[in-house]
Amino acid sequence: MARSRQSLKRLRTDKAKAKRNHSRRRSMRTAIKRVRDAETTEERETALRRAQSLIDRAGRTRLIHPNKADRLKRQLHTAE
Repeated sequence: MARSRQSLKRLRTDKAKAKRNHSRRRSMRTAIKRVRDAETTEERETALRRAQSLIDRAGRTRLIHPNKADRLKRQLHTAE
């Protein structure tokens, strides 16, 4: 069990970070699903724009690997 002040703080910050990362990853995945489930082309374009933004941000902040971010965007573009 953590005993030092530093390790206790580390546990608190890690828990907050994990919660934040989970939320961001979940919103990114939801945006990707909305692109794939879009009915009209207009709906798909707006969903794609939103998903691209979230995927780019996730890749930039290392939530996912930058190459995976590029691959996801490419897959969404080509799966029309």
